[in-house]
Amino acid sequence: SALALLVLTAAVASAVAALTLLPRAPVNRLCTAPNNRTGFLCDDRVTCVPASWVCDRVSNCRNGEDEQEQLCGDLPQSLPGYLVFYCSNPRSWVYADQRCNGMNDCGDCSDETWSWAACPPCGQEWWSCSPVHFEFCSCIPRRLCRDGIQHCRGWSDEFLC
Repeated sequence: SALALLVLTAAVASAVAALTLLPRAPVNRLCTAPNNRTGFLCDDRVTCVPASWVCDRVSNCRNGEDEQEQLCGDLPQSLPGYLVFYCSNPRSWVYADQRCNGMNDCGDCSDETWSWAACPPCGQEWWSCSPVHFEFCSCIPRRLCRDGIQHCRGWSDEFLC
């Protein structure tokens, strides 16, 4: 019986070792962060970090997985595709949660107005126009309406908004 117990123990140890060698299925870390933006799911499977907080040198996940070398080592190639939006200039990119946020993050408005950005029309908090200031693309925040400063080419932000 001692020999049977020894054989059984060896078999169990061998099975456990074999299981640890099996490749793990990749963890799906796509989640929806506040404001319905693309996010990165932490190991706790509860915390959803906005995409633009990943690899920002600030640990937002309890175990720091949003700042790990394998994730942040060669940006943007080391990031999962769902965290990245490529601008019209292929050398430029922004985090996926910066697409359609009303700001000209790419520098050429390709993250706001071009067809591959697929942004919805201006929301209730925005005014649609051709802006003068390049900070915005095709919408300006309504808080800039009637502020005495021209933001739209036709002054619609001062007279119609």
